[in-house]
Amino acid sequence: MTEQANTPKTRTLTGTKIGVVVSDKRDKTCTVAVDYQQKHKKYGKYLHRQAKFHVHDPENQCGMGDRVEITGCRPISKTKSWRLVKVVEKALAPIEQHD
Repeated sequence: MTEQANTPKTRTLTGTKIGVVVSDKRDKTCTVAVDYQQKHKKYGKYLHRQAKFHVHDPENQCGMGDRVEITGCRPISKTKSWRLVKVVEKALAPIEQHD
C-alpha cells in the first residue's frame, strides 16, 4: 500500500483538440483553427464550423500550417487559456499569410 502512495501522479488530458496553426506571428503565442461539424436543430443537416483559439507556445515550436494538439489550462492572458501539448504533424512547406 505504501508503494502506491509513493508513485507520482500523472495528469490525464481531457478536452484536447486537434487543429491547424493559422498564425504564429506573436511571441510564445499561436492561433489554432479547429474545424468541427454541428447539426442544424430544425433540418438536421450538418454544418461545417470553425473555432479559433489563442494557444500558449513557450518554445515557439509550431509554425504556419502545422497540425497541433491543444488542451485547456488556466488563463495566461486575456485571450489565452489554451496550451500546446504537441505538434502532431509539421507542415510540408511553410504557408505564407496574405495581408
